[in-house]
Amino acid sequence: MFRNEIQFPNFTTSGSAMNLNTLSELIFPVLGLTAKTLYTYRWSYQRHFAQTLGGKPLSEITRADIEKIILALPNQTGYQALMIIKALFREAVLRGWAENNPTQGIKAPRIRVKPSRFLTWEQIERGDFGKYQSHIKFLALHGLRWGEAVVLTHDDIRDGLVHINRSIHGDTKTAAGVRTVPYLRYFHPFPKTRKPIARVLKPFGVNIHSLRKSYAYILKSNDVHVTTAQKLLGHASPMVTLAVYTQVLDTEIHETGAKIISSLGLT
Repeated sequence: MFRNEIQFPNFTTSGSAMNLNTLSELIFPVLGLTAKTLYTYRWSYQRHFAQTLGGKPLSEITRADIEKIILALPNQTGYQALMIIKALFREAVLRGWAENNPTQGIKAPRIRVKPSRFLTWEQIERGDFGKYQSHIKFLALHGLRWGEAVVLTHDDIRDGLVHINRSIHGDTKTAAGVRTVPYLRYFHPFPKTRKPIARVLKPFGVNIHSLRKSYAYILKSNDVHVTTAQKLLGHASPMVTLAVYTQVLDTEIHETGAKIISSLGLT
């Protein structure tokens, strides 16, 4: 549903005082979010803002009120919460429901992303994953998210390609998410819950999502350009793909040294 199809109550800055809870109920459905992101936004709002600020009129919420909440949260959680409250007040000002935006000037918490562990294809081939061996190999060779893989059927694999256009949450709503990837092998329908696959991966120190990083690393190792990898992974921005592409394994450092020695004739 498009924003101009929504009939909003006639709130104005000089009329009825809107509180934050009412604002969130009106705005979240029209932000164009996927079902999963909408759930995350609502959950985060309820957890961090609804009880403390939800009943307050927008005109009474201050920058200090919001900063107090954000600063008390872990950096990543605080970053997400700030983005949500910023979206709400941005929409409120655009619609004339608030005169001022108290989120202006609030600095987002700095997020430090540690390199995450993933398995190389060689490690996956050597690993013993029991009856889920094929499922894990399929994920590592095709880069699907769990929600995409669990709804995949044999009908989605044709002409040498895996056609990805939906997830467990319904039809894929982002242009980047709708994609095709080369089909290599190992597809078997996935179990309805991720728990058994997560359980067999745990002893290796990785999770299901890390298999997407395995796929990205396979692409990188085979000289697939980052923009092509972005499309295959369904990333909205190549910067997300680069975060994986710039991870370097210790073996790569040794291999680089060997290549330079060979190239310069230093052997």
